[in-house]
Amino acid sequence: MKSSSAAFHGLIPEYYDRHLGPAFFEPYAKDLLSRLPAREYGAVLELACGTGIVTRQLRDRFSTETRIVATDLNRAMFEYAARKFKADEKVEWQEADATVLPFAEKEFDAVICQYGFMFVPDKDAAFRESYRVLRSGGVLLFNVWDSLEHNEIPRLTHQTIASFFSQDPPRFYQVPFGYHDAGVIRQSLQNVGFTDVESFVVKLPCRSPSARDFAMGLVRGNPVALEIEERGNVDVDTVVKAVADAIAKRFGNGPVEATMQAFVWRAVHE
Repeated sequence: MKSSSAAFHGLIPEYYDRHLGPAFFEPYAKDLLSRLPAREYGAVLELACGTGIVTRQLRDRFSTETRIVATDLNRAMFEYAARKFKADEKVEWQEADATVLPFAEKEFDAVICQYGFMFVPDKDAAFRESYRVLRSGGVLLFNVWDSLEHNEIPRLTHQTIASFFSQDPPRFYQVPFGYHDAGVIRQSLQNVGFTDVESFVVKLPCRSPSARDFAMGLVRGNPVALEIEERGNVDVDTVVKAVADAIAKRFGNGPVEATMQAFVWRAVHE
């Protein structure tokens, strides 16, 4: 399943967590888990746990009697996440492909995924696997970004990066912001057997201490930095500065305040 767009390794986890975590992912993690039905959960599976931002929310919400399994395709991401948790917090960390989960049928009461399904080439397979490991009445809860049209900061970043390349510009940003067709997603969920499928449009503020801080995360905190390096035409630090300048021109040098827009999906195993 792994592709260059999903290759979060090296120093990427640190830049991602430090520069993008507070701005993008913590606010949406709180929103996502606010939509998890209030009831008893014996076991919860997290897909694409990244640097543990949603995992932290899960562990704080549930007692250690609730089993929490946090998985990611990128070992570097969940190993970075694991260092932020104490041993007695009882989080199970595991490398896993969302399309071929290493778990038994009906093992979990909830499957949760923050901004992960966009990176899965075979999304139908991932939904089938989520359905398979859920118990009857179990909940699938996930979010995906809306298009670049509705997310100005990443759109500016994508356009600025592309301006350095007369041909074959890095296309990373088309992946996380390219899976938002509500009809397609709903049909995929229903095709594998999910019922009570609901979606919510969520627009939240995103804040960063400075345009430079934002740019560091937006360029070095994801695989677009690898795409830039592979092409060899321009230094990554030069791109970081250009992205920072573009953000500062639009929002000021800092603190930077903008908004992001996403869709949250909730579905139930029949």
